[in-house]
Amino acid sequence: MNRFIPVLTIVLAILVIWYAAAIPMNAAWQTTLNTRAELVDLSFASFATQTWNQDKPVLPAPHQVVGEIWNATVALEFTSRRSLAFHAWITLSATLLGFALGTVLGVGLAVAIIHNDASDRSLMPWIIASQTIPILAVAPMVVVGLGAMGLTGLVPKSLISMYLSFFPVVVGMVKGLRSPEAIQLDLLRTYDASSWQVFWKLRWPAAMPFLFASMKVGIAISLIGAVVAELSNAAGGGLGVRLLTGSYNGQTVQIWAALFIAAGLAAILVAIVGSAERWVNARMGVRV
Repeated sequence: MNRFIPVLTIVLAILVIWYAAAIPMNAAWQTTLNTRAELVDLSFASFATQTWNQDKPVLPAPHQVVGEIWNATVALEFTSRRSLAFHAWITLSATLLGFALGTVLGVGLAVAIIHNDASDRSLMPWIIASQTIPILAVAPMVVVGLGAMGLTGLVPKSLISMYLSFFPVVVGMVKGLRSPEAIQLDLLRTYDASSWQVFWKLRWPAAMPFLFASMKVGIAISLIGAVVAELSNAAGGGLGVRLLTGSYNGQTVQIWAALFIAAGLAAILVAIVGSAERWVNARMGVRV
């Protein structure tokens, strides 16, 4: 119970600030509507209620966002193009595939860097430089370029997710694989251990905490990569498309609902990676 009280306090504080901020941000348009309808001498409570229930508010109230999420998920068929669950599944598919590819690529590069000095000197600078290119510039080029080659749908979006998610994995794994102390490596050499045995018995277990910490970051930015890629291909669907169409039509409630669904997906994915970390730690006999 003591863990939930601080969280609930913060949530309540955010809701109070959110409702309070919605009043001045929606006040100008509500005043215009009331003037046209010749509504005068309204109480503050009535005016505030009006600002919290506009069709196209500048800042929607929390209950409007919750209502939109309910209407666009539970109240619609999953296969409907208007369903947020349908678009969330498209984004989730690209996220998971991109994250899997990024994790495999990151681990593979880290292993190569650890065991080969030439790879260390040649690959790391390019790996770091790859993340200095803005993803908003890369995503359209990848989506349009692969589309011209006939690759559309899940693959281009997954590649953008992989591009973002492999970086924390390779950096974390390089640090993790190098974390064993020299005395531990010397001990295995006295046992005439092979390079494979040093890797499997010492470096790999030592890198596990670094791997899972990197994967938590990687899967979150993998979702961001999928959403950014969807902004370049409105026909493919996904939460990015919902954000884009919402901005075109001034549907701020739709934008916030898609945003919350994306944030919820990211939180669930990070929690799943955390659960996998605890399971692996338990199997390895790690004491918390």
